[in-house]
Amino acid sequence: MAVFLTENDVKKLINMDITLKSLDEALFIPDDGQMINSPRSRLLLPNGFLNFMSAVVPSINMMGHKTYGVVRGHIPKFYIHLFSTETGELLAIIEASELGRIRTGASSGIATKYLANDDASSVGIIGTGYQSGPQLEAICKVRKISKAKVFSRNVEKREKFKSKMEKQINNIEIEPVNSAQKCVEDVDIIVTITTSRDPVVKGEWIRDGVHINAAGANHWMRRELDYEVVKRANHIIVDDVEQAKIECGDLIFPVERGSMRWQQVYNLSDVVKGSYSGRTNKSDVTLFESQGLAIQDILVGTEIYNLACATGVGKEI
Repeated sequence: MAVFLTENDVKKLINMDITLKSLDEALFIPDDGQMINSPRSRLLLPNGFLNFMSAVVPSINMMGHKTYGVVRGHIPKFYIHLFSTETGELLAIIEASELGRIRTGASSGIATKYLANDDASSVGIIGTGYQSGPQLEAICKVRKISKAKVFSRNVEKREKFKSKMEKQINNIEIEPVNSAQKCVEDVDIIVTITTSRDPVVKGEWIRDGVHINAAGANHWMRRELDYEVVKRANHIIVDDVEQAKIECGDLIFPVERGSMRWQQVYNLSDVVKGSYSGRTNKSDVTLFESQGLAIQDILVGTEIYNLACATGVGKEI
């Protein structure tokens, strides 16, 4: 029998601590050639896309996929299907909008843990949408953040973000600002979580030593960073190089114009396992480009499935 977990079920089980721990441990899983991540496929509709991404993780006896339809004028709904690699049977169907939101934030948190300066205390966040809150929450879990600046084009959304996150996170001051430039100047960590097609951060705005999480653009036609930001980065890290070659507009365009090479880009797992050093001194500019991997969704989904089985949450189908 498979288990069906609704969004409400997932919210009872998931939190940032669980998700950070799950992803951190997952990055230590040995790559023995059996673990497979299939990048996102997009099937074109007259008014949107059907998105499909899948992964196989034999070390935890799990495989599965995430699917979601994007139809103009409607809010997307995300679903994860989990299958046993031992029997092939369907184990769970999980409504995964909240899971994906927390998981995306946790990915930036893990990157920040391994790449930002240890004494980083300030954040600039561009974007105040559905995904933005977990970005700040995750970073505050791995660094002692005392101040955050936030910018979006909508003044009301900036103020709502301030009000909500100051209640959610203790001992933090959040300052809404009126430009992207003011948001990223003189901060230790930058987060971009937008759907912009054009860069929202310029290299001339950032200072030495900053760590950047570019978490919004997961399509080759979207860019959040200009060429100069990428050029200034001493270390460029992605969740998966092969997927970045397909989806990461921030890097695809610089490669095409010859200002960088894919050989300069490393997986986050390389940093975590110590096969690539990442930051080597305080003045380094580090860049993490987050596309979102099926493996990450399957790993976090498996954690939620195991918690559901242990606590009796969900409905058998």
